[in-house]
Amino acid sequence: MQAVFFDFDGVLTTDPTGSYSICRYIAAAAGVEEAAFTKAYRTYNHDLLLGKTTHAAIWPQVCARLGVELPYQLLIDSFLHTPLDAHMLTLVRRLKNAGYQTGMITDNKQDRIDCLVRHHHWETLFDTVIVSAAVGSGKDDRRIFEQAAAALSVPMEECVFIDNQEKNLIVPQALGMKTIYFDHEKRDFPALLAALRQAGVAC
Repeated sequence: MQAVFFDFDGVLTTDPTGSYSICRYIAAAAGVEEAAFTKAYRTYNHDLLLGKTTHAAIWPQVCARLGVELPYQLLIDSFLHTPLDAHMLTLVRRLKNAGYQTGMITDNKQDRIDCLVRHHHWETLFDTVIVSAAVGSGKDDRRIFEQAAAALSVPMEECVFIDNQEKNLIVPQALGMKTIYFDHEKRDFPALLAALRQAGVAC
């Protein structure tokens, strides 16, 4: 194996999805009902994930749906308060130091991931970060995986991809990638290490 790709939310973070992290933080910080904010926000989630719009563009409409003006900085703060899994990030560093190429493949909003990469200096941790919003397709399409492998100049058969949703493993597996399902609730780190070793990754 030459490259190991990680999903972001649910694998590198302890929350199952990015929307969950965003909505939970903003509701608590702003004192608004979480269900109401989630409903307003999720109206635009699909287009955000596919890069058809941005948070800056939809924020006024989200506030209008809520009937309250919320500062845009609150959204940025929600990005920065994404709960990270320190064990996972240490694993990424270990793999990189061992000579593996490391990458992130995520169905996500480009502005959110850009913010997090800058804040945490992840350009030193990941050799490539592939976001659905930039590609224009998610993990149900081959393009995001093809772009990831091409970015590192490695064949599919030399890649491992870890995700917390089994449905996201169907396409990369069909393309030849080794795939590993990581249960974001159990967060069984020893089992993940065993699965990586079985896939041919020395860790």
